[in-house]
Amino acid sequence: MWVKNMYIAHYDQGSYNNHVERRDRKLLLNRREIHKIQQTVKSPGFSIVPVLLFIDENGRAKLDIHVARGKKEYDKRETLKEKEDRRDIARQFKKNY
Repeated sequence: MWVKNMYIAHYDQGSYNNHVERRDRKLLLNRREIHKIQQTVKSPGFSIVPVLLFIDENGRAKLDIHVARGKKEYDKRETLKEKEDRRDIARQFKKNY
């Protein structure tokens, strides 16, 4: 699917009226919301995560973002162990068939 206005390549045959290929996009938040997100992201362990991408019938895109906290060290170890266990089980099934 093609999305309008995300990135439009430079037109070499254009004149001085050519468009700016990478320009700032509008952020549909008010000043208080932007400030709140900035303060949260500055603290360690938080980051902005894109969650949903909406594309309307005109090809305009809207991105739904959330502020998320990263995993703790013990959570990472637990996730890696579960991932390794799933791989081992998949190998056993593959070996048996």
